[in-house]
Amino acid sequence: MKRRTGTAAQESSEAWNGRTGRAARESSGVPRRRTGTTVQESPETRNRRTGTAAREPLGVRQGSRRASAFLARRSLATHRRAWAAVVVATGAAAALIGAFAFVIGSLLVAAPPVQRYAGADAVVAADQKVSYTAKPWGSEPRTTTAYLPERARLDRSVLAAVVGADGVAKAVADDSVPVSMGDGRSAVGRSWPSAVLTRYELAEGRAPRDATEVVLDGSLAAGGTAPGERVVLRADGTARTYTVSGIAGTGLGGDAPPTVFFTEPRLAALAGHPGRIDAIGVVAEPGVSPNALRDAIGAVLPERSGVPGSDRGVRVLTGAERGEAEHVDALGGRGDQLALLGSIGGTVLMVALLVIASTLSQAIHQRAGELALLRAVGASPRQLRSAIGREAGRVSAAAALLGGIGAVPLGLAMRSLLTTETLPLPVPWWLPPAAALTGGLLVALLARPVAMLAARSITRLRPAAALGAATADEPSGPGRFRTVAGVVLAFAGISSAGVATTQSGQAAGAAASGAAMSLVIAVALLGPRVSRIALGVLGRPLRRVGGVSGFLAERAASAHTRRLATAFTPIVLVVAFVCVQLASGPTMERASGHQASAALRADLVATGGGAGLPAGAARAVREAPGVTAATGVLRSTVVLADRQAGEPVLTRLPVLGVEARGLSGTLDPRVTAGDLDRLTGRDAVAVGADRAKSLDVRPGDRVALRLGDGTRVEPRVVAVFEHELGLGEFLFPREALAGHVSAARDQVVLIRTEAGTGTGAGSGADPAAAVRQALAPYGGGVTVRAATGDDVAIAPPVSDGDNAVIVIGVGVIGGFALLAVVSTLALITIGRRGEFRLLRMVGTGRRQLRRMLVLETGLVTFAGLVIGTAVAAVPLTAFAVSLAGTAPYLPPAHYGVIAGAVALAAAAGTLIPGAAAGGRFVLGRRAG
Repeated sequence: MKRRTGTAAQESSEAWNGRTGRAARESSGVPRRRTGTTVQESPETRNRRTGTAAREPLGVRQGSRRASAFLARRSLATHRRAWAAVVVATGAAAALIGAFAFVIGSLLVAAPPVQRYAGADAVVAADQKVSYTAKPWGSEPRTTTAYLPERARLDRSVLAAVVGADGVAKAVADDSVPVSMGDGRSAVGRSWPSAVLTRYELAEGRAPRDATEVVLDGSLAAGGTAPGERVVLRADGTARTYTVSGIAGTGLGGDAPPTVFFTEPRLAALAGHPGRIDAIGVVAEPGVSPNALRDAIGAVLPERSGVPGSDRGVRVLTGAERGEAEHVDALGGRGDQLALLGSIGGTVLMVALLVIASTLSQAIHQRAGELALLRAVGASPRQLRSAIGREAGRVSAAAALLGGIGAVPLGLAMRSLLTTETLPLPVPWWLPPAAALTGGLLVALLARPVAMLAARSITRLRPAAALGAATADEPSGPGRFRTVAGVVLAFAGISSAGVATTQSGQAAGAAASGAAMSLVIAVALLGPRVSRIALGVLGRPLRRVGGVSGFLAERAASAHTRRLATAFTPIVLVVAFVCVQLASGPTMERASGHQASAALRADLVATGGGAGLPAGAARAVREAPGVTAATGVLRSTVVLADRQAGEPVLTRLPVLGVEARGLSGTLDPRVTAGDLDRLTGRDAVAVGADRAKSLDVRPGDRVALRLGDGTRVEPRVVAVFEHELGLGEFLFPREALAGHVSAARDQVVLIRTEAGTGTGAGSGADPAAAVRQALAPYGGGVTVRAATGDDVAIAPPVSDGDNAVIVIGVGVIGGFALLAVVSTLALITIGRRGEFRLLRMVGTGRRQLRRMLVLETGLVTFAGLVIGTAVAAVPLTAFAVSLAGTAPYLPPAHYGVIAGAVALAAAAGTLIPGAAAGGRFVLGRRAG
């Protein structure tokens, strides 16, 4: 029994040794000698050529897998600190990608809330979407769409058709006007018959019977107003006194805005657009489903709204779609946010890829000697690639899990910044797990191939060459492929910046953003060469200032230019990205503010609060003592159909409507051709100089536009002016816009007084007091103050939505980039433990070593700041020149915050891990 067992064991051992010997010979790459041949090739080469690798014995493949798994486990335990830094960076990337997926997903399913039409089963309204079809160069025709910013109305004749539809119990014409209460509070004026659409019911009193009576909702009557009392209201013209006939309440929890109900004839007179209505609310008969009601109404509706000059179609809205008829520009704002977040999301993806590739490549590169030694002692390329892939897979799995968990709270925080009353962002049950899975899965899928690609230069070496590579110095150049790719991207970035100088609007912004990202990636690829240039400039000052420590810092950086490049690349990334984001807005605002201030000649301005001021306010001010000119300013938006790079584009452009009478006394757009005195009637427009050049128009030509409600117009150009950045690209007569806006109310009245001209300086009269007296009949809420450029600037101070995007772009992405700085520098410092020990053993003092680390941190920070600023300056200059005609501007305080944050991140990533890299043996009191 023992003999048989021994024999079996011996035979098994011999068989195993034979198999493993063959496997070892195959994995070591030792060529077999073949009789009758003069060319020898390794089994690896033969397997790649003949495809016989898949026919290896099962035991060999299993042994190779076990060896790879063993190497992966041991390496993870040995390099846990380095992999921890990789987990932090890749986990943050997964969280950031998942958070953007969360916000974009929430925006895609967002819809305006249903408040005003909560009691209606359906709403009939004009189509708020316009389209433009054009044929790009060498392609099929394409169509682009945009939402109208002003309400497109229906002809009142549509109401009769809806009333006769099957299943309709009641159809009500619905209009609204802005109303200002006597104490300055803003409200919405509606007709009492439309109260049923919001489920208002009388709580006290009765319905209004004539033009002098109103019904207030509960929120406006909360101060103790009762039926029979009088209230002062301003709707269209001077303030008037109305009798409160009743108090209405609704069961909607106060979601509807404060409302004043007039009789239907009175509201139609206040609305100022006879024969047209905003929408039609429909109440269905009992038992009629929404789909059946939609079909029945759709069968009797005309194809067009019926408004003269309008080509708007008619829509029937049911369910959640009813909110679109309340907040007409909500979906347009959603489209703008989606476009902006999509652009930033693309940048986020590129930044995340760059950070993941950088940290993983550095983690693998720091182990180049170890991998080369394993290759030299017989580990096959497949085993090394498998081991590295297993390590990266396990690390990325942990990072994906942590990042997926972090994506949900980060996405909720970003959502809270973007949600508004008119467009609340929902969180459906499937969105958090889908966003977390998106970020985690993307990182998990990217990590393994990136790590295996980073190890390719070592794993593909033959054992004899690998033995030399294990002790070889770090390559000083980036390699041929990286050099070519870096030069191409640098050229592409500079070319894109040059293209931006010839474009305008979104095309210029997109070209500038593309230039910034191309240049950042080019710096990452050409890092070693950039490092040598930086050392050539900073090396000598570093040695002079630092003494022995400076010499050590300079020598260490010169010997490891690739490591230095890896260190400052994330700093270049954060500085370039944040500078571009922070400087774009201030550059435009500064240029716009300068032009608006230069154009403003008024010294006073009157405002009417949320309800605005009617057209008669400007006429009343002109008659006040000491006033030489007064101009009402009506804001609106037009839609311009154009082509950019051959693609059809619909651009929404804010415009001003002004009165030519007295305009020269309050506003000077700096006319270069034509005459602003001809800016009267409904068939005139003044065009900015740059826009006139791009459209190739001059005084006497016509421009095809859509007004805010979609009406097609072709007004004649009467003047060309320079201050278009401050006043907008088009100036219209007020009367041309008044019938095509949701509410024809002046936002401001510009006032020029004798004191402003200097002719009444010695009279001692207070011109503001005279203006207030003239506006007294318009009730509360009217204010008179000194005029500023912001009162006429087409781009007013940053809105809440813009602030939210800035916070997301700078705060979230900039914070991630700073975290990448800390992780990358910590990874590099941890990999230098052997270098630090050697320096201590040869006599370098503890203080000298610490000072060396401080100087290296300063070198990396300064180089990253300078290079990042230079990278940002290229697209910012192109952007500023193309859109503002000025140099880019970034407030010094903002740049100081950027520099301080980068310095703190670099110090945290270098000094803290450096102090703990080898314990007291490295930076402690004993040198060994």
